Amino acid sequence: MLLSLFIGRYPRPIWMPPGLLWEDELARRLFFNLRLPRVLAAFLTGASLAGAGLVLQMVFRNPLVSPGFLGVSQGAGFGAALGILFLGRGALTVEITAIIMAFAGLGISYFLAARIRFGDWALRLVLAGIAVSAFFSAGLGLMQYIADPLSELPDIVFWLLGDLSGVTWPEFLRVLPLALGGLVVMLLMRWRLNVLSLRDDTAFSLGASLLRERLILLAAAVAATAAMVAVAGVVGWVGLIAPHLARRLVGANAQYAMPAACLIGGIYALLGDNVARTLLPGEIPLGILTSLIGAALFVLLLTGNRLGMRK
Repeated sequence: MLLSLFIGRYPRPIWMPPGLLWEDELARRLFFNLRLPRVLAAFLTGASLAGAGLVLQMVFRNPLVSPGFLGVSQGAGFGAALGILFLGRGALTVEITAIIMAFAGLGISYFLAARIRFGDWALRLVLAGIAVSAFFSAGLGLMQYIADPLSELPDIVFWLLGDLSGVTWPEFLRVLPLALGGLVVMLLMRWRLNVLSLRDDTAFSLGASLLRERLILLAAAVAATAAMVAVAGVVGWVGLIAPHLARRLVGANAQYAMPAACLIGGIYALLGDNVARTLLPGEIPLGILTSLIGAALFVLLLTGNRLGMRK
């Protein structure tokens, strides 16, 4: 994180000498007012998505689950498009509508899962999440279709690609309590994830309050994801690949896998943002880089055995 503060294209490409902080007023303002909140937001985005991904993968006992699984990311995208099209396009408005619709994705998924008549709880929520994600994706497609192609549509598309260029102290501080609160809850309850990842009858026999504990963890995961997606847009693959890397390095025990996943996810998003704002004169959308690198890492994890799995 410290090195990232000196990486950029001003006053020269790639690296800013630390001595300029005392010599150049513009470099000092850039460092404290733009790069510092952006670096913090990048790390917190990656940590939140990775922590949420590990929670969902363990609760649903499915290694292919990611934060967009319950319609959270799709709901946030729909909410952002709603704010851009109909509510004035202000940054605060877009953030609020994205957060509200992300929570709505979880709420609707729970509502539908309670009314499905077959399968266990995890299967019902999986099916409900697929339906809700498809619903929000269709709504987002409709929003893009009716958007003004010269002004509104580029804003929606650019937001969906993921970007941290607009993050300043006001935007970061607005979402910090929600994201940090969700992350802290996930870290404090990581001890319970090992029990909740067992079969329902086994977890119940060990004294777990399945519905309450799962709901708390899911709400924390959605809160952290929704808060950071609201300011960073849709940043894909971080919540899927970071938990896999964490389990390869420290094992499947959530006591160690959760902190490792958050750390790996934060570093992953931070490195991606460094490349996004340094490689070319114009910024590359962060979501494109994380998806490209994440897909390559996922293929390596599936086809190679360079990192030994710890049991």
